[in-house]
Amino acid sequence: LDRAREQGLALTGEKGLLGQLTKMVLESALEGEITDHLGYEKHERSGSASNARNGSRTKTVLTDIGPVPIEVPRDRDGSFQPQIVRKHQRRLTGVDELVLSLSARGLTHGDISAHLA
Repeated sequence: LDRAREQGLALTGEKGLLGQLTKMVLESALEGEITDHLGYEKHERSGSASNARNGSRTKTVLTDIGPVPIEVPRDRDGSFQPQIVRKHQRRLTGVDELVLSLSARGLTHGDISAHLA
């Protein structure tokens, strides 16, 4: 937080520290969800599975701190149904407080993603 203040980075608002942290946590959680869905880690061979990762799409979700652009992973056959940010969902409430609370306790964004999952 002190480093962010020194660099003139705001806590909230567009490109604010809390928005960036929320983006990292949501994207990590979505990557975890698609890994569970497909059954293999990113950059691993899928083996005999016919479904595979197929890039991502940009989506902007509205949070209590403002709009947060995120990258939502896709799969080839379109069967991936994300849970943390569902399809067609545009508004997230309560995630900001949870992310801020958990990061204040010293958890990494990977730990927070695992907790959300």
